Amino acid sequence: MKRREIIKQLGVVPVAGSLMASQSMLGGTLGSVTGPLMTKSSKGPSIYESLGIDTIINCRGTFTILGGSTERPEVIEAIEAASGYFVQYDELAEGIGRRLAEITKADWGMVSAGCAAGMKHVTAACVTGGNPEKLIRIPHIDDFEKNEVIIPRSSRNYYDHAIRNIGVKVITVNSAEEMREAINPRTAMIYIMTGDDNETGKPLSLEVISEIAKPKNIPILADAAAEDLSIPCVHLERGATVVAYSGGKAICGPQCAGLLLGDKDLLMAAWQASSPHHGPGRDNKVGKEEMLGMLAAVEAWTTRDHDKEWQTWLGWMDEISSKLTKIDGITPEVTLPKGLNNRTPRLILKWDPDKLNITGEEVAEIVARTKPRIAIGGGSRGDSSAITITPSQMRPGNAKVVADRLYEILSQEREPISDEMVSPSEDISGHWEADVKYFTSNSTHKFFLEQDGNWISGTHTSENGSQDMIGMIEGDEVVLRSSFRIPGNGISFWFTGKISNGELSGSVFLGEYLTAKFAAKKVSYRQNRKKLNVPGGPPLAT
Repeated sequence: MKRREIIKQLGVVPVAGSLMASQSMLGGTLGSVTGPLMTKSSKGPSIYESLGIDTIINCRGTFTILGGSTERPEVIEAIEAASGYFVQYDELAEGIGRRLAEITKADWGMVSAGCAAGMKHVTAACVTGGNPEKLIRIPHIDDFEKNEVIIPRSSRNYYDHAIRNIGVKVITVNSAEEMREAINPRTAMIYIMTGDDNETGKPLSLEVISEIAKPKNIPILADAAAEDLSIPCVHLERGATVVAYSGGKAICGPQCAGLLLGDKDLLMAAWQASSPHHGPGRDNKVGKEEMLGMLAAVEAWTTRDHDKEWQTWLGWMDEISSKLTKIDGITPEVTLPKGLNNRTPRLILKWDPDKLNITGEEVAEIVARTKPRIAIGGGSRGDSSAITITPSQMRPGNAKVVADRLYEILSQEREPISDEMVSPSEDISGHWEADVKYFTSNSTHKFFLEQDGNWISGTHTSENGSQDMIGMIEGDEVVLRSSFRIPGNGISFWFTGKISNGELSGSVFLGEYLTAKFAAKKVSYRQNRKKLNVPGGPPLAT
């Protein structure tokens, strides 16, 4: 296997030829703080720069970790108008719910502190039926009449943790027949994440689920977080009871707001489970500013020139493509969305990595860590390498900056990257015990490794699971990777460190869960070379 292939599998980009993850990936320090926080009187990125933080040109889309989407001017105006006045929140929720119903043609509407919070509140409503005596007992719900939620396997995802937070038992099903068998008097709700697997005509489509659930009065919660808003809501028409949207994605409302549309009684019970009311939802506080900002975003959705926005995105993509295709070997491809989810065109720029001597992953890492910082997708497509530009959250003027920066990188003459590797300084085959130091605790992990030249394979036993591990060693530098997975969640571990005299130490990159440190030692087994006698029959004494 080529050096670059194993690095691609490891997911660690070798910036400047180093096998070690970049300092910024491992929680490096920010730039220096330049003074007090800048106020709104300073236009542009000054408020972030005053904290030593770089702004990023977003060519990736509505990812929360980048800030979601840019709020519409109408949203900012509504937030500012709401600030400085006091209202009774139940009265505000009533007025907003009624207005959302008028706009969207749904039975009712509610604003939550993000889509996941809304999913949590709806789950609480389904479990309690709006009974506050039950509400204040969450998550201790084992003796509740309703305490189970059914989720199709194709809908299990990181965000269903919001549902599990209520304390429900999740029943995962693979087919309509399994769903019918799973339904029982304790079934509180069925949850789906909208997408291809539950589209009309599929074996477990929303229509099929509705036919199963509605006769038994089981609510269906449809998670459409990243979708365009449809009026009337297509998922409600297909049988969902409540549909949840993110405020900070396609709708371009407040990043910390969510939108719930559907059955009024169920949404009133969900509002009861939400802040400002005490109970399991008090920790998901939504302010009057976000509530009115979300309403303003929905109102603006009905008047936005969506065709003009689309043409603007295509124009930015064309500007970038026209610049980069001047480089011999780069070919463009435009992909168009098929559904409502993440509905934006995308520009894919492909090339032969052996011709330009750089991969898409490496380009994405360079622009992510150096100024001007740009977030793009990077990966491989067959024998080609590629970068992906998603224009929906780009701002005017970004396209030229992106085109110039990518042209600068991709047009550089580079020497072919050799597949020759530095010989390992040690053989790390064997059983290792690692002390992983998190922010406020330690955990013991075990590695069972086999080494074949520079390549490493084996098993990683973490605190709650055992998973395959792959890696590489060059000189005294070691990179190991594994992924821990459970339904609905997962954690990737990248161990990067140096080995010396049977001891390995360094950093652990945990993806979205930040970083840790580790120190590992090879386990030596005490030799006991006695002949073993196998009993010839059952014991005569116990």
